[in-house]
Amino acid sequence: MASEYPKWLRVDPDDFDLSKLDPRDRRGPDGEKIEREVAEAKHLENLEELKHLQYLLYAESKRSVLVVLQATDTGGKDGAIRKTFGALNPAGVTVHPFGKPSEEELAHDYLWRIHHHTPQDGHITIFNRSHYEDVLVVRVHDLVPKGVWSKRYKHIRNFEEMLYDEGTTVIKFFLNISKDEQKERLQARLDDPERHWKFNVGDLAERELWDDYREAFEVAMKETSTDCAPWYAIPADRKWFRNYAISTIVLEHLRSLDMKYPEPEEGLDDIVIE
Repeated sequence: MASEYPKWLRVDPDDFDLSKLDPRDRRGPDGEKIEREVAEAKHLENLEELKHLQYLLYAESKRSVLVVLQATDTGGKDGAIRKTFGALNPAGVTVHPFGKPSEEELAHDYLWRIHHHTPQDGHITIFNRSHYEDVLVVRVHDLVPKGVWSKRYKHIRNFEEMLYDEGTTVIKFFLNISKDEQKERLQARLDDPERHWKFNVGDLAERELWDDYREAFEVAMKETSTDCAPWYAIPADRKWFRNYAISTIVLEHLRSLDMKYPEPEEGLDDIVIE
């Protein structure tokens, strides 16, 4: 049940202020600070159980999981995918990145390109960026009027509720990094020739809009964090803590599904293979 989902780092729409969150926070579910060695060890334990639960999800094939990852540039979405979901069986995991919409996609409603990529029963899908770009980038760059994008929060809530009602567990993560951390990560890309391909001059222009993006993220999370599709604001300056937090929360969601293996065919105990 949605009410059993973890409260740790979960966004409360009635009491959420992004500016008060520490991107370097390292408090665990019990409120105590966790050391790196402990978090990394726990993360590895989480991955082992996640492998089992993914197998069970695939075998049962009655429901699915959608993970949404959003962040500012250099926020660590790719690293989070690699460090947590990279350990799972790729046969049951799909990662879909959403970039600039194509002409065909722009000719449809903004959720058209999203719905096609939601997970089928038994599968986990990770969205690297998502439908939330249409209340983030679109809002910050004033690509459509406020009267258009402001209605999309309701659309998104209804869309995610529909997915939930049809058997999809929706888990949404905002990777919260500081502006100073973003500066260090951008500089690291410039300093390493092998990472120049990851640097986009346009990222600097987006960085100038930092405050506008923070406001857009905060409003989006407050408007769309629901029992059916909760948001989690992950302190992400420390990559090791980010990984630990994500694997812990995903694990709790999968545990809550109380999945079971399908009933075997009758008479299997009597079969003898010659």
